[in-house]
Amino acid sequence: MNRTYEIMFIVRPDVEEAELDKLVETFSGYITTGGGVVKTTEKMGRRRLAYTVQKFNDGFYVLLIVDAPASLISEIERRLRVSEPVIKFITVRMDEEDKRVAKIKAHRDSHVKRSALPTSSPEAAQVAETPAVAEAPAAEAAAPEAVAATEPVAAEV
Repeated sequence: MNRTYEIMFIVRPDVEEAELDKLVETFSGYITTGGGVVKTTEKMGRRRLAYTVQKFNDGFYVLLIVDAPASLISEIERRLRVSEPVIKFITVRMDEEDKRVAKIKAHRDSHVKRSALPTSSPEAAQVAETPAVAEAPAAEAAAPEAVAATEPVAAEV
């Protein structure tokens, strides 16, 4: 069963751009040949590290969003661990997070917001009165006929 994972790894800062592209293509190839799908690949560029890692203070960040089985992810992690240019990596399973977010959205959509309910504001009252005033002359014109129709006709004896 394929699940969604985010794989972020940091590459040494002394690696050239062409070598970095080759490394990303290599890991993407491992994923596709192993039965996974690479959704997105994002090279986030050179950034400063929060702390020194293997005597480096900065590195190239790369993010892969992947649909893959767990066995393939463990193999990718093993290859990241033994890859010399990679100084740090982390893998996060995202499908549980997606389920949680979908559940929250469904819960919010099921409840009606009070701000979405119609309110009786003074402006809304004026809008409601304006058509009634325009219809009033038509109602008065129809009123004499209605009165005549409702009056009992006096029977002549």
